[in-house]
Amino acid sequence: MVNEKRLIESFMELVRIDSVSGEEKEIADFLVEKLEDLGLEVRVDQAGEKVKSNSGNIIARLRGNIKKATPIMFSAHMDTVVPGKKINPLVKEEKIVSSGKTILGADDKAAIAALLEALRIIKENNIPCGDIEIVFSICEEIGLKGAKNLDIFSLNAQMGFVLDAGGQVGKIITTAPSQNSLQIIIYGKSAHAGSNPEEGINAIQVAGFALSRMKLGRIDEETTANIGIISGGKATNIVPDKVTLKGEVRSRNEEKLEKYTERLKKISEDTAREFKAKAEAKINREYYCYNLSPNDQVVKISMKAAKDMGLQPELCASGGGSDANVFNKKGFPSVVLAIGMEKVHTVDEYILVKNLKKTAEYVLSIINTVISGENLNE
Repeated sequence: MVNEKRLIESFMELVRIDSVSGEEKEIADFLVEKLEDLGLEVRVDQAGEKVKSNSGNIIARLRGNIKKATPIMFSAHMDTVVPGKKINPLVKEEKIVSSGKTILGADDKAAIAALLEALRIIKENNIPCGDIEIVFSICEEIGLKGAKNLDIFSLNAQMGFVLDAGGQVGKIITTAPSQNSLQIIIYGKSAHAGSNPEEGINAIQVAGFALSRMKLGRIDEETTANIGIISGGKATNIVPDKVTLKGEVRSRNEEKLEKYTERLKKISEDTAREFKAKAEAKINREYYCYNLSPNDQVVKISMKAAKDMGLQPELCASGGGSDANVFNKKGFPSVVLAIGMEKVHTVDEYILVKNLKKTAEYVLSIINTVISGENLNE
């Protein structure tokens, strides 16, 4: 039923449209036109004004012809990471790749392409369905900002399916971590590096000692920590009086998250005192964890739809956040589904054609499962 040639062409057309975070207007305009052509009611919200993007989130609704069916929402994000401009997608045998100079953008345009294909099939074949809402969000890659500013309660849908995970189709993310962002500023004392270095306190050196005392990477099966950016210093002949460390802590356990965040803060402060410097830590909660049960309806539907396709569903935990973290925190049950994208956020990103096709088929299977509304306890 899926038109493979059309699906590939649609995906390649989408990835050629530049849409790095904060610059989603071109692809948003393109998608609004496509969705309206397919008969959906479409609007763009005001989230862009709040997060400094040139577009808002797209919210679209396809009116169903099965009134008793539970209304559902599918979601994907429009923005990409860098390097994500002037993408040149190539089909190599059964794989779609970039030229190697940029990302591909399968994250998350493979999801958008699959959703458009599913909607086309529904329209062409007059497939029975309930109300289907589509959310294409902005600025997901830079802090889930579009989702955070989406009025989720304006939707009629009762649950969401977020198409935004790597791995094989059939992988279902039922739990994902909370994240704290961390900014640590070390204040030392400037001095001439050649004439009187003894009078200075080297903030970079203090930061180095602090870093050497931090356990980073995987802390345990639920928790990770990273310092990803270091900036500071003015010149080689000046003892640096300020350096900034930026990082994060993630955990699927709230107690562990707060405990380890506090530990990094304390290490910085204690180390600074040893050198008669000062450390200032700024902590911000980026998003909250969620934990769905296999008995939750959204998970049951995802599993049944996968089985109906001959797939073996796999319930997994994730180490990353997505718009689903925001939706679940707002009380809107949402599951994240894998779409077959691989090596995302790198120039080696790719997706197999068969997985692009399976994703579109999975969307249709979910819609059919919702309509049938039976055998979910199998």
